[in-house]
Amino acid sequence: MLAYTFHRQLPLDASWDVIIVGGGPAGCTAAVAAAREGAKTLLLEATECLGGMSTSGLVPTWCPFSDGERFLYQGLAKQVFDRLKAQMPHVPAAVANWVPIDAEALKRLYDTMVSEAGAKVLFHTLLCGADVDDQGNVTAVIAANKGGLTAYRAQVYVDCTGDADLVAYAGAPFHKGDELSGELQPGSHCFVLTNVDDYGYLNGPWLNRKNNLSPIHKIVASADYPLIEDAHMCSKQVGPGAVGFNAGHVYGVDGTDPESVSRALMQGRQIAAQLTAGLRQFHPTAFGNAFLAKTGSLMGIRESRRIIGDYTLTVDDYARRRSFPDEICRNNYGIDIHGAEHLVEKYADLRYRKGESHGIPYRCLVPKDLRNVLVAGRSISSDRIVNGSVRVMPVCLAMGEAAGLAAALAAQAAAGDVHQVDTHKLRERLRQEGAYLP
Repeated sequence: MLAYTFHRQLPLDASWDVIIVGGGPAGCTAAVAAAREGAKTLLLEATECLGGMSTSGLVPTWCPFSDGERFLYQGLAKQVFDRLKAQMPHVPAAVANWVPIDAEALKRLYDTMVSEAGAKVLFHTLLCGADVDDQGNVTAVIAANKGGLTAYRAQVYVDCTGDADLVAYAGAPFHKGDELSGELQPGSHCFVLTNVDDYGYLNGPWLNRKNNLSPIHKIVASADYPLIEDAHMCSKQVGPGAVGFNAGHVYGVDGTDPESVSRALMQGRQIAAQLTAGLRQFHPTAFGNAFLAKTGSLMGIRESRRIIGDYTLTVDDYARRRSFPDEICRNNYGIDIHGAEHLVEKYADLRYRKGESHGIPYRCLVPKDLRNVLVAGRSISSDRIVNGSVRVMPVCLAMGEAAGLAAALAAQAAAGDVHQVDTHKLRERLRQEGAYLP
């Protein structure tokens, strides 16, 4: 590709204490937590709503919030979970695991929580670049929206893009995919079917691939549906006559490559159509008259960049159920690496029992080579194996709250240096806000 030098002065908005890039689950709780501490907070979101994969991406269900004995992801994560579930009367009050998501209700809830906390949101605002000084300080981020290109400056930045875009644009190192092959987990393009027969769905065969009676196996075996390469299928009733699907795999997609994502979205829509037709054919009791109402506006990317932080969480930490003096949340989700069943089987004996969890240290959120940037979400500093556990939404909610709070503390007391945050104070404030930190 040829080089082009862009000669233009940009308007600069330097009025912020904390800028958060990316309004997925981690970005939302980061914005609430930073603003709650009194930091003047700006949240930049590339799409038209908050929530990321939990809303625009149409992921139909939360991963478990419970470790079998207690609610593990508390604080703002529990607030999001409880306030959404209260709007879904068909969900039993005591259920904490694999709870469905009403995407439209969750969009409104995130709007409300972020606005009530006092953070400002800019939708349709895409991060384009970052300027960095020789001390590792991001001095401004460049974003594009209907106002054109604008430079935004804060004391501290939180990268919640899910792809570590800000870290990458700032020139800091990262890992991505398998260290030897570069292989990434396949993506999925979630979708919603309506006009589903509720009784037929709830009382018919379990659709998961682990059930030999699931119609997904007949769909895979049929020559009529050539895009369905494997039996990946998860589903949940998200409303009356409406079932959300996290199903099908799109292989070879790289979430940091716009051409790759564009191809994957086109393929994902075709996969959704073929899965719909297959369900009509092989499970007509529930899906005989089903209507493909919507596919996600985001591609479901499971694996992307991982920062190199002050500490790298490892599969050994996971295996030992390790705790850390600076941990900012706990996690107990299984090691879930799609497209690499040999790895899932290899680490199957590490599966957590009831009441078990491991800590995630604050240092995993801190890029080693940047002074005033934090990261929350699937891009934290971890090896590839344990990343298959910490990438899911409940733990992202918890990490986001910690990152937003830490950003505010760094802006107030550490001259923007996120490496100097008092983690004892950080953990105490998280506890005061309801976080589970044993």
